[in-house]
Order: sequence, then structure tokens, then C-alpha cells
Amino acid sequence: MLPSTLDVKTKFIQGFADKTRLRILSCLMDGEKTVSEIVERIQGNQSNVSQHLSCLKGCGIIKGRQEGKYVHYSLRNDQIKELLTMFDTVFEEVQNEVAACDKNDGCLSPKGEETIVE
Repeated sequence: MLPSTLDVKTKFIQGFADKTRLRILSCLMDGEKTVSEIVERIQGNQSNVSQHLSCLKGCGIIKGRQEGKYVHYSLRNDQIKELLTMFDTVFEEVQNEVAACDKNDGCLSPKGEETIVE
């Protein structure tokens, strides 16, 4: 049985729902980067960043371009960049309500870190 459009859309949106993935996407807003460039820029570790890049690629949010032994990652298209910019614009308007909301705290681990939802 094929997943419904709503299920696939939910999976796509969950691709954005992680702090590390948002940091990676922010890093890619100004152009393509290799894994090591991303790791250095966001101060992450390579294994973790690679897992998140795989998730983002699987969700259709980013793409990779092989050049020799390196893969250069970038946002899938201008619409993804526009969507990320729109997230920031809308967030500026609602950040106080979001900060005060305890309804989505179940999405956080006991340490207050986002859980990986894939």
C-alpha cells in the first residue's frame, strides 16, 4: 500500500523539525558545501552531520553533487530557500507564543533537545 499524500507531506515537514538539520539548512542558504565544511561551520561531528544530511536528502530538501571524492550539498531549489526564509519571517511574528506554548514539549527529549524523527 502506498502512503497517502498527507503522510508523505508530514514526512517532508518532519525533515525540518530538528535543530541540527535547521543549522545545516541555514549553513546551505549561502551555497553548496562539503560535509567537512558543514561540520566546521556548525561545530558538529561528521557522523551526526552525515546522518542528518542523509535525512534531508531523503526528504527531498537538499541534493548532493559528486565531485571527485567529495559530495557538495546544496538546497534542492530556490523554493526550499524561500520556504526557509518564510519560516524565519513567520517565526519573528509568533516566537513569543511558541516560547510560551507547552503543547509541543512532548517532541523534546528529557534533556530539552529535539529528538530525531525520521
